[in-house]
Amino acid sequence: MEIFGDAKTTGLEHLTLEQMLEDNLPEPMLKEVKRILYGREVEPLDLPKFEKGINCELKGYKVGGAIEEQLRPPRIVRVAIVQNTIVLPTTEPIRDQRDAIHKKITKYIEHAATCGANILCLQEGWPMPFAFCTREKYPWCEFAEDALTGPTTELVSSLARKFNMVIISPILERDRNGEVLWNTSVVVGTDGRVIGKHRKNHIPRKNDFNESTYYMEGNLGHPVFDTPYGKIAINICYGRHHPLNWIMFGLNGAEIVFNPSATTKTLSEPIWPIEARCAAIANSYYTCAINRVGTEIFPNEFTSGNGQPAHRDFGHFYGSSYIAAPDGTRTPGLNRQEDGVLIAEIDLNLCRQIKDFWGFRMTARLDMYAKKFAEVVDPDYKSQVIKQ
Repeated sequence: MEIFGDAKTTGLEHLTLEQMLEDNLPEPMLKEVKRILYGREVEPLDLPKFEKGINCELKGYKVGGAIEEQLRPPRIVRVAIVQNTIVLPTTEPIRDQRDAIHKKITKYIEHAATCGANILCLQEGWPMPFAFCTREKYPWCEFAEDALTGPTTELVSSLARKFNMVIISPILERDRNGEVLWNTSVVVGTDGRVIGKHRKNHIPRKNDFNESTYYMEGNLGHPVFDTPYGKIAINICYGRHHPLNWIMFGLNGAEIVFNPSATTKTLSEPIWPIEARCAAIANSYYTCAINRVGTEIFPNEFTSGNGQPAHRDFGHFYGSSYIAAPDGTRTPGLNRQEDGVLIAEIDLNLCRQIKDFWGFRMTARLDMYAKKFAEVVDPDYKSQVIKQ
């Protein structure tokens, strides 16, 4: 079952929603439609272009919205998110595939630094193809690496230290304690040291998303990392479908929550622009939704028990990465076909200001829900249903 249609091309995949609107609506109507869809108008940032020969989209916006307070100075931060394709065919040696992605992404991180980025997040499983559809253990398990000493963390640590940047690096982790695999996001601080890590809390078992063949639900809770640029957290991919997952990061004090993902056109594209934005509104923090991009072809055909013919690709990862503010304003998305870097200049003071404005935390009734949740997990729970 594919909720949002089949995988047939429409000829419009090269266009973003914003481009479709801009090409077809007159200016007064376009401005009002964008206000309804995206909230306040965000101001483009003047950023240095990529050097010639680098094929990567670059967008940047000043999100704005915060008022100037009398007692607190603005807390301005530049956040960068990166979406990318793999580089080499999945039939190439593992080391070559990983090294090629490392080389490409290094250039993107370097350029984000020239754009003034303070915090940067990469997409889910960024140093590898998203091979979890295949259910084959090898060669794909060879991409797994130690979260502290693996080659990807070593690379990211050197870049974070060089550019005084906090970098979130989602990898396939091989735990040194028992060699168990995890879907993990490693958080590297400005000094190049690992601050900590978060493991994916919710694992899909849906169509080609056969991830529990490789790793299970995370065991590290909902950590928030206190960095020089703000308190950040990571809600990995499928966790965005679970409102309580978002809520817990907020209750632990997150000001920015990153959502590194790998999701495909027919599975989720219509709900993608909504989920992270809704989380930003409901929890009074910034959200950064990052999606993989491109179509990855694997050597062997596979099926997933969903009635579909055997195939060799996961489907198209549609990119469209974006950033949303606590007041519901969001940036335009990156493209649906190719690599991209999105920079947003934000003021973290807006988080508290929106809490004051809406009062969501004050009116949350956590005590009531805690009591009811404790009852619901009891096998003998009886639903509160009143019949006619």
